Amino acid sequence: MSTKRVYVIIHSLWGHVKRLGDSVVDGLKEGGVEAKLWQVPETLPENVLTLMKAQKFDLPVIKAENLVEAEGLIFGLATRYGGANAQIRSFVDTTGSLFAKRALDGKFGGVFTSTSSQHGGLETTALTFMPFFAHHGINYVPYGWSGHIGGHAEVHGCGPWGAGTIAPSDGSRDISELEKIVAREQGKRFAAVLNRLK
Repeated sequence: MSTKRVYVIIHSLWGHVKRLGDSVVDGLKEGGVEAKLWQVPETLPENVLTLMKAQKFDLPVIKAENLVEAEGLIFGLATRYGGANAQIRSFVDTTGSLFAKRALDGKFGGVFTSTSSQHGGLETTALTFMPFFAHHGINYVPYGWSGHIGGHAEVHGCGPWGAGTIAPSDGSRDISELEKIVAREQGKRFAAVLNRLK
């Protein structure tokens, strides 16, 4: 049986989504699948990124045609007004030719999210990404419910849709150990689903 491949596709301004993505990749590898972290093309000009104190990452930039190479696609979504940020939306808008050929039909997908405040749209961001999966025929794999996300001992951004974090733009909060644990576990659970396939 050949090893399954999963691409984790992110956009991260200040590194929170990137660090969650690293943990998702770790979990995928622990689960016995091949995993690679990608970033989508940036849409903001360099001077704006400088003013925003955006971080730069040494990650390959994904193109739509790369999506056909993997059995699984997990997207790291920063939240903008309760939906995915413009860079992610711009990237998925480039997948029209894949849609026309049904090239992604039958693949598996997941999401993890980040927002700058509590109740800032973590669940709505995941929910409003589902039409992308549905139109392409991608099977959505949720994180599901677990004891990790059900407690009240600490603030966190995780939920049954997927891992998540609360990431204020002033840098006052990094992702927590609990959020890293959930992200890694999400990768392992996603790998387990793929490994059930013949």
